[in-house]
Amino acid sequence: MQIIVNLDVMMAVRKVSSKELAKAIGITEANLSLLKRGRVKGVRFETLANICAYLNCQPGDILEFRVAEE
Repeated sequence: MQIIVNLDVMMAVRKVSSKELAKAIGITEANLSLLKRGRVKGVRFETLANICAYLNCQPGDILEFRVAEE
């Protein structure tokens, strides 16, 4: 099983830059980049809520669960 991060897709749809989103939600661009690439072990609900509020979306628009095929 795998969690896919579609944050970059939502940002493109909303025409929001990494710099703009990072500043709006109070995290560094470097941490936002790690999150966008799925290189984090977790994300705080507060951060996820701030992202969703700014992008006007749901957590499911950003995070996707996939079952790995054998």
